[in-house]
Amino acid sequence: MRHAITLTTLPLLLLSALPGHAQEEMVTITPEQVGEIFCISSLGNDMTPAGAMLTDDLKFVIDKAFERSNAYLDTHPGDKPPLGDGVPWRTWPDYADGCTVGEATVKDLVATVPINYTFSEYPEANYSNNLILLPSYPENGPPYIWRINDVDLGDGNTLRGFIAATFEAFEQ
Repeated sequence: MRHAITLTTLPLLLLSALPGHAQEEMVTITPEQVGEIFCISSLGNDMTPAGAMLTDDLKFVIDKAFERSNAYLDTHPGDKPPLGDGVPWRTWPDYADGCTVGEATVKDLVATVPINYTFSEYPEANYSNNLILLPSYPENGPPYIWRINDVDLGDGNTLRGFIAATFEAFEQ
């Protein structure tokens, strides 16, 4: 009889050790974490990790911009192409030795994440930009994932606007 209790109790014990599907929590990256990845990329002078966090639309805009920049170089050898300095991820191209993330705000499914650039030797040059994030919905359903859709460079300028203006200047 003792053996029968063990055989019926053991499966119940094992079943209770499994995680319950109702209790599982869907985890997604927060807007601030996207900002941290952006800062790490910026400080490391390698925007590849941040590039993985872009919306499909922004990736398309940047890819097309590089295609156009390379085509310009092919037809104007020796000239500096429109994206000769790369993608303007921040207001100033000077290397900032500090980057911190401010508190994100979310309104109407748009997240704004302050990115603060600092210069240890020139604190008067410190400035901030804002990442503009939109939710992206994976094929397998929720939760949505925050993706970088633009960078507010300040004074009414954005990454998308800069790219568009750069090519307008070269087409004139």
